[in-house]
Amino acid sequence: MKKIVLAAVFLAGFSFTYAQESKVAAVDPKEDKDLMTWYHKDFTTSKVYGVNTANAYKYLESKGLKPKTVIVGVLDSGVQVDHPGLVKNIWSNPNEVPGNGKDDDGNGYIDDVHGWNFIGGKNGDIDVDNMEVTRVVAKYKSIFEGDDSTKNKANQAKMPEEFAMYMKSKELYSKKSVEAKQGFQTYTMINELIPNMVKMLGGKSVTPENIAAIKAPTDQKDAMALQVLKQVSQSPEFAGKSAEDFEKSMKEQMKEALDEVGPSSKQYDIAYDPRKEIVGDNYDDYSEKNYGNNHYEGPDAMHGTHVAGIIAGTPQGKEIQYGVASKVAKIMSVRTVPNGDERDKDVANAIRYAVDNGAKVLNMSFGKPVSPGKNVVWDAFKYAEDKGVLLVKAAGNENEDVAEHLAYPTNFMNVSDEAPFVNNVLVVGASTNQNSALRAGFSNYNKKMVNVFAPGDQIYSTVPHNEYRYLQGTSMASPVVAGAAAVLLAYMPNLKPAQIIEALVKTSNVSTENEFGEKSQSGGVIDVKKAAEYAFTNFYNGKASDVKKPAKAKKAVRK
Repeated sequence: MKKIVLAAVFLAGFSFTYAQESKVAAVDPKEDKDLMTWYHKDFTTSKVYGVNTANAYKYLESKGLKPKTVIVGVLDSGVQVDHPGLVKNIWSNPNEVPGNGKDDDGNGYIDDVHGWNFIGGKNGDIDVDNMEVTRVVAKYKSIFEGDDSTKNKANQAKMPEEFAMYMKSKELYSKKSVEAKQGFQTYTMINELIPNMVKMLGGKSVTPENIAAIKAPTDQKDAMALQVLKQVSQSPEFAGKSAEDFEKSMKEQMKEALDEVGPSSKQYDIAYDPRKEIVGDNYDDYSEKNYGNNHYEGPDAMHGTHVAGIIAGTPQGKEIQYGVASKVAKIMSVRTVPNGDERDKDVANAIRYAVDNGAKVLNMSFGKPVSPGKNVVWDAFKYAEDKGVLLVKAAGNENEDVAEHLAYPTNFMNVSDEAPFVNNVLVVGASTNQNSALRAGFSNYNKKMVNVFAPGDQIYSTVPHNEYRYLQGTSMASPVVAGAAAVLLAYMPNLKPAQIIEALVKTSNVSTENEFGEKSQSGGVIDVKKAAEYAFTNFYNGKASDVKKPAKAKKAVRK
């Protein structure tokens, strides 16, 4: 699911708790350039748990290694491929002639120049789709809870796995649909309180001193407005703003929030199904793969464009943002995730498409609690493993132990399994730049089933319309790791997925603060430079042509 909702700061103190990936307002680059690139920092010198990007490149280059381009498949909501911060690092299919309406390379996809869209067709592109629990309830309700109780019991006995999935889906459907309605009501309420907040500021800027000077209101609506004002003033995107700029930013954010939670009426509508009309495939035929179109961006590419920038964004103009693998990676856009839950058929086909077209690392910043077609996805996992392709997956944003609340697709067929059934999947939790609260409060975790943590809070990156903004979530942490893997693979192309995983896990910067070390296999946050050292020392056996002797250092000249 493309889970983007406003930051939880808006919701603190309210009953609504449906926060997933969190959207934070765009920040003027002049305000805090250090914050924009914090996730690249070297922990040793800064004591901030960044991933040590620059030193990784320095180390690899000091060994005389020549990088080779690595294609990274972004399986997501779509990517603005002509974004100024991405256009230089977008993959182009060398065997496809753009715009001629032909399948030049014979792969079954016409004009797939920069990737493919599995949630579109001749009649357009899917924007809003159901949640998976909605689809499961719609499919099985009449089978397990129909009018004939005898048939119901017979079906329940004959289809125990499906019945268990149905009961889980039914419970989640009931809970989440209510939360979605509450979320819409909460954002509507906050939107209505904006004039009250602006009036309280009285033309003054948003500072702790000015807010503290506001007298406690007797009116209930004003009291609620003051509560929200106090909360949002603690966020860097509002702190210090003039009353006029505050009003403008709040209105923009509330519009985006309402636009995001508004589609929940369709996501949880059992009768709603855009698939047949738009995509036109036989959805129940999992073997079908030649459907879709080449609309790389789709109706809402916010999530995918942000992910792509974290992996391979390049500085442009006054923007200093850059991706972890900006020097070595090319982004292949494989549109897979709607505004709702991704479908298993599309996920499986997206993996196979990316693998078949040369991607060596796939980023999968999505997840859901049930998976009717999990076996098809697992087959695709195995296919990628056989082809030597690394899959990097977000752990999820429910603040849950994933052993107790599975987030599909998962590389564990059963929670009780001691090890995953494939060795090419890397699961990522989200960390912050606050050492006392290193695990992001939304991030899922587990000592066995989550491999590493990476920066996923207040991550500045590319978004559609040639813009930039901060987002947070394990969806942002996963591409940090995908970019790190691409760096290692670019300089040491013979590395296997399992070796990349081992290098990143064993060299993470470990923290025991608030039991952070028990929340993942590594117990820490990845460090690309240390991982590069580990991989070079333990695994690298490249050909002589891949290595050149480092240039001799020049002697210092005293002046």
